[in-house]
Amino acid sequence: MNMEQKLARMKELTALLSKAAKVYYQESSEIMSNLEYDRLYDELSELEKDTGVILSGSPTQKVGYEILSELPKEAHPAAMLSLDKTKEVAALEEWLGDEAGLLSWKLDGLTIVLTYEDGILVKAVTRGNGEIGEVITNNARVFENIPLKIGFRGNLVLRGEAVIRYSDFEKMNQEIEETEEKYKNPRNLCSGSVRQLNNEITAKRHVNFMAFGLVQAEGMDFGNSRTRQFQWLESLGFSVVEYQYVTRENVADKVAYFAEAVKEYDVPSDGLVLTFEDIAYGESLGRTAKFPRSSIAFKWADEIRQTTLSYIEWSPSRTGLINPVAVFEPVELEGTTVSRASVHNISIMESLELGEGDAITVYKANMIIPQIADNLTRSGVKDIPQICPICGGDTQIRQVNDVRVLFCTNPECQAKKIKSFTLLVSRDALNIDGLSEATLEKFIGAGFIKEFADIFRLDEYKDTIVSMEGFGQRSYDKLMQAIEDARHTSLVRVVYGLGVAGIGLANARMLCRHFKYDFDAMRSADIESLTEADGIGQVLADAWCRYFAAPENQQMVDRLMEHLTLEPAAEEEETGEFSGMTFVITGSIKHFRNRKELQALIESKGGKATGSVTGKTTYLINNDVNSASSKNKKARELGIPILSEEDFIELLEEGNHAD
Repeated sequence: MNMEQKLARMKELTALLSKAAKVYYQESSEIMSNLEYDRLYDELSELEKDTGVILSGSPTQKVGYEILSELPKEAHPAAMLSLDKTKEVAALEEWLGDEAGLLSWKLDGLTIVLTYEDGILVKAVTRGNGEIGEVITNNARVFENIPLKIGFRGNLVLRGEAVIRYSDFEKMNQEIEETEEKYKNPRNLCSGSVRQLNNEITAKRHVNFMAFGLVQAEGMDFGNSRTRQFQWLESLGFSVVEYQYVTRENVADKVAYFAEAVKEYDVPSDGLVLTFEDIAYGESLGRTAKFPRSSIAFKWADEIRQTTLSYIEWSPSRTGLINPVAVFEPVELEGTTVSRASVHNISIMESLELGEGDAITVYKANMIIPQIADNLTRSGVKDIPQICPICGGDTQIRQVNDVRVLFCTNPECQAKKIKSFTLLVSRDALNIDGLSEATLEKFIGAGFIKEFADIFRLDEYKDTIVSMEGFGQRSYDKLMQAIEDARHTSLVRVVYGLGVAGIGLANARMLCRHFKYDFDAMRSADIESLTEADGIGQVLADAWCRYFAAPENQQMVDRLMEHLTLEPAAEEEETGEFSGMTFVITGSIKHFRNRKELQALIESKGGKATGSVTGKTTYLINNDVNSASSKNKKARELGIPILSEEDFIELLEEGNHAD
């Protein structure tokens, strides 16, 4: 390339990398893989060295994200620089020379600066753009492991990484609204969690803080030793990043130690950091425009394998987003067989020009998450589905911030009805352990589950399930056993699990009792017959009739029942001090753990607990006896006594004494 071509390429790379960084840091999304970003970044760096030109806005001159949120801003006393990096162990040995160093995890989260005065946490600030950070003190106070008060009374400033563990990320991913659009990995989830305006949300996200550097400790002398600094921070109650003492002779062995450990490490890490043990020596080296010379980052040299893209699998989710997943010829990566990798969105597909049959290279980001590194043949994106692979509804490509994504437009899509499947497999319904909402979403997205009965045919997809991320033979076997156990169940559990509007567990029990466990009679009952059952009013009866008036629901239930064996209904003895009585429970509970415990007690004494106040109700239990709630009002109109929990307990004791 001549000079003109090089400058043109630099402009192109600056614009592309700046856009990718903006999407990643500000919008918690991705338009290219980390490996692709690093490759383009290195290309730009080499062009800058070659030409001696650095363009305005070059990503090589920026640190961190720009500040866009409403959180308070604060300038750092000294710029927080990023680290120079290498992927070569020999470069670490050369960099270290005759000095000793500390080798530690390079954590993949959000850098935070903590300040303590008189032993109290007074301030927490994010790294921000390196010059100005966001004040997140209230959020830091609800991190899981940050000491709010320490024994040291001098001024203390330290740096560390806010992180969310992989195990916590997997559990939370399904609980956060529209996670598919916002969070692709623990780092993005952590960034969003730490920068919340409402710290109640932060408190639920299991954010941890791992200290990696001491900035100031008033009056303390650590004998010029980084190790002593870390040991002192640990003695104050801080979690400190794991570190190993190294010299030029053993640094390669220690890198190998971390490389093996990262396979099972629960905290996201994208490499290692090497810092001089001698504090004064490291500080004497100064800094470049962007990097300090006292530390260097080591990025994992990714194990890359070439394979062939078989096809793109389109995986719908409960938000309507349809995610592309690359399915390729299996390869061995980091000791495991890999055949699938999420592509996240159409923008990434287009940047890779990804088409079926292409020769691609794949790797594991941070040695854990399968990703496409490059497309060697680049045949181009084609055949983006015009209909949803789950429901057949129309799809639509939308621009969400700077990312092109595919959506299903059908509001009745099964993938959007994930809650109905979650209810069916819940503890009080079929009780299928191992089918979490996240797992159901994967199976629905893969096309394994389109209706209730499909849950009992999952063994048809054994090979694919075993190879899925987060699964294996052992998990598959446990799931199959749970499904087999669920085939033997009760009618009450099935009726509750169908998810008919308003029919909770208590009402399901009442219906079964009223119709003497005859399901055919229940599903064909009219409104008049239904309202004769305790606790079933006009609204619930209407919902029940509407559900079974739909032929598709009748057929779906029939197919489900083919897989179930119902236990014989237990003979119910109408005995006990509450025999013949019907209770309705409302309001907060004080003397029992929850309403279910109180309900179980009533039923153990021969009584019934329903959800609606009717003429058949014996007592309404509400600690706010004088409230103007609709249930209290209805009870007064019908002359039904309203009991507090104390009144109920007194009634119970009277019954016990009568025995």
